[in-house]
Amino acid sequence: MLTLAEHWRVVDLLSDVHLRADAPRTFEAWRRHMLGTPADAVFILGDLFEVWIGDDACAGDFEAVCLRVLQESARTRSLAFLAGNRDFLVGNSLLQAVPMQAMSDPTVVAGFGTRVLLAHGDAWCLEDREYQRFRLEVRGEAWQRRFLAQPLAERHRAGAAMRAASQARKRSMPDPALWADLDRDAVLAALQATGTRTLVHGHTHRPGRHDLGEGCTRWVLSDWDFEGPTPRGDVLRWSAEGLRRVAMVPA
Repeated sequence: MLTLAEHWRVVDLLSDVHLRADAPRTFEAWRRHMLGTPADAVFILGDLFEVWIGDDACAGDFEAVCLRVLQESARTRSLAFLAGNRDFLVGNSLLQAVPMQAMSDPTVVAGFGTRVLLAHGDAWCLEDREYQRFRLEVRGEAWQRRFLAQPLAERHRAGAAMRAASQARKRSMPDPALWADLDRDAVLAALQATGTRTLVHGHTHRPGRHDLGEGCTRWVLSDWDFEGPTPRGDVLRWSAEGLRRVAMVPA
């Protein structure tokens, strides 16, 4: 369990920014938020990057710029990171270079007189059996050791191929309502096991607030995309008044 510092008044929760070099408006919205938010801490719940092929990727121009934004933000507020399905290879080298605290998935966070369960969310999309098999493989130590042992150029090619496969799968299901959502029973079981009543997660790109019954609530974070005609992106701002959604404004 992670306990918020007593002097903190505001914590921002965000996920699914999907930073990539060919999405400059999204990067700028994220940069402005990370450097200008009034929050005492920012908790990133996965998929900060569109793809992450290892911490040595920070040698790349775009990744180095992202690292500098994180480092500058960390000078005035605390940062924490929980891996998603796109950036599960973020390692200790990056976390220490920021610095940014690692969180397990899920993590119970206590603060403002309550306890909240934070997660990326993909582990509970149980209907997507193909993805769950893939997740089990790539989250394994053996797979990650083999992948990270490859030259950086090969990992770039593999990362591009995985991204292309993911995009093709999305195009085959153009209606987001067809994408697998979190399994309600699995979520309720996780809340009960951790002694919490509120879950905050990302992954599904379907922002909302859901009453799960039994006094439990599920908040879904937005993904970020400021490249198209309908810009979107928000954070959940957590304070003593509770959780509220704050929309990001395009640059």
